Amino acid sequence: MIRNLILFVIVSFFVCCTVTPAYTVEEIQMEEVVVSATKTPEERKDIPNAVVLIDEMNIQNSPAKTIGELLANELGIDWRTLGNYGGAIEEVHIRGMTGSGTQVLVNGVSINSPSLGVADVGRIPLNTIERIEVVKGSGSLLYGSGAMGGTINIITKRPERDKIDCKVSAGYGSNDAYVISAEQGMFIADDFGYYITANRKETDGFRDNGDLDHKDVSLKLVWEKGDALDISLYGDYIDREYGRPGAEPPDGTQSYFVNGVEVYNNEAASLLDRGSDEDAHLILQIKSKPSDHIDFSLRGDYTTMENFNYSRYVASSVDLPGYKTWVTNDIYGAEGNVNITPFEGAGLLLGVEHKKFVWENDSIDLDGTGAEDNSSKSLIDENIHTTGMYAEAQYRPSMYIKLLAGIRQEKHSEFGTENIPLWGLIVNPEEDTILKVSHGKHFLAPTPNDLFWPYEDYGFLSLEGNSDLRPETGWHTDFTIEHTIVKNRAFASVSYAHWDVEGKILWEPDSNFNYSPINLDSFKANIIEVGVKLGPFRNMIFSFDFTYTDAEEENEFVTRQATYVAKSHAKSGFTYWTDFGLTVSTTIRHTGKRPYYGSDKTIIVPTATLDSYWTMDLKLEQYFFEHWVFSLVGTNLFDEEYDTYFDPFTDQTTSETELVGYPGAGRSVFFTVGYEF
Repeated sequence: MIRNLILFVIVSFFVCCTVTPAYTVEEIQMEEVVVSATKTPEERKDIPNAVVLIDEMNIQNSPAKTIGELLANELGIDWRTLGNYGGAIEEVHIRGMTGSGTQVLVNGVSINSPSLGVADVGRIPLNTIERIEVVKGSGSLLYGSGAMGGTINIITKRPERDKIDCKVSAGYGSNDAYVISAEQGMFIADDFGYYITANRKETDGFRDNGDLDHKDVSLKLVWEKGDALDISLYGDYIDREYGRPGAEPPDGTQSYFVNGVEVYNNEAASLLDRGSDEDAHLILQIKSKPSDHIDFSLRGDYTTMENFNYSRYVASSVDLPGYKTWVTNDIYGAEGNVNITPFEGAGLLLGVEHKKFVWENDSIDLDGTGAEDNSSKSLIDENIHTTGMYAEAQYRPSMYIKLLAGIRQEKHSEFGTENIPLWGLIVNPEEDTILKVSHGKHFLAPTPNDLFWPYEDYGFLSLEGNSDLRPETGWHTDFTIEHTIVKNRAFASVSYAHWDVEGKILWEPDSNFNYSPINLDSFKANIIEVGVKLGPFRNMIFSFDFTYTDAEEENEFVTRQATYVAKSHAKSGFTYWTDFGLTVSTTIRHTGKRPYYGSDKTIIVPTATLDSYWTMDLKLEQYFFEHWVFSLVGTNLFDEEYDTYFDPFTDQTTSETELVGYPGAGRSVFFTVGYEF
């Protein structure tokens, strides 16, 4: 009754207030500028890759609460988590590749964990973002290891001249979730400005031990002197603590206790496992265009990531041993490039990038009571160095055609040298039509975890790294047609892509369940993407995307549909805005079935299959009196039940082991009040 009354009051308030319209019409045009594709500003029509551009208005109108949810609404992009609980890692997969095949950047600097190879985009708050550029296809030429399926560059907000930005908001919703956010930016002198953001959010999660406590702050300082000089210094700090509930046990599972300590219940496979992350980034960037024929960029950056894991497992009816592990990555980077344009239509980009990775693994075992076993302390640290030198040439002999070619040489302290070529062709048969072709090599270096993880014996299995690993390599080919019609009121794109991966790194057990990574399987995929956007017209925008992915994995025994890769993804979005400041946005997503084979490499028929599912999200946003904004977001409105991954679960009471899933979150509602100066 109270919930219904609150909703009635909110809706009535939306309708009855006199407000100022707040929606700005955005159109997709061929003249949209992209920086990430070539590291120089280029119009969409001059880029040989399929691209996705998301601006601040798109973010504000979306029902998405995280970057993962936001990108999941885009063509050819999938969003994956281990069950959507509060602290779950949010991976972004492009065109069926794993999360380690997507290079995620913030202001041009990778945030992929060197230890895991994947980026957790859930750590980055949406209110810090000015723009997101997604470039599909091999990005290893310019960005090195990991840019196999594509590159995502998240560009943070910066101050605007003659404008003061100041926003504060607070929100509360399902699972006792709350968010408090603030941001402010301005120029405080003729050429010097800043933009600062801060966020705090907490949630109990929709399952036991699924809580999250997140805090972050960021600051960008800029000094602008026009084309002559642009200097920016960006820094952020992120602190997260969370529970790790694991998979959801089978229905009817009873709570299990060891010496009075509850280990699991019917909601969570673990009530004891915990984790935390501390990340910080510092990026200094200097850009200058001293003449019409040359511009250059210099960047220095430092990243530190510390991940802590606390884990306990059942060894007997009275023993709960476990371990604590701290994995720290310190990354030092420097990059410089120069872009030479000797005459109109020609360009040559030359660059060099150096990175130093300092990896440290600090661990200690816990005895059956959870006390630290000091005799088991282990500390390992390793250094890795990489240097990449690249060159990329572009030439447009006429308005109808453009050519691009480049090569990168990557020197890695562990596996040697890798040469990465790429070429592209762009044909513009008419002003609003683009035909794009790109073909390039990609690679993924083994992570420090893969190479150096110390030997650890957990009784039922053991783990150990493999210093003899070589990188994953392969090729990515992309054909794309983009067309804008009806005076920028309709935009359509069709893409065909093919990628392959050789020497896939997998952690495999031997006959004694000793796990170690090896280069073994190969993967390949054929992808078809179709996207349509209609509008804006009559205060409406509509979009529909469909992706078909035929991905196969091949080992020494069989060839079969790739594990956890759905053949079909469909997405639809609708936005409607009124003259009295109300904006309504909805997104609908469909994910097809995904096979799972377990550790058996000899079978073609899946051991289990994740069912297909639909989800629908809705956002209502209303501006009042120019400054106040109220929003109501509902996610998974149909309360669809679905799983994201499988994991075995052993019931200690019955000694039976069953394959169970990591559940997606059910229906949730979140209400936010904000004030914008």
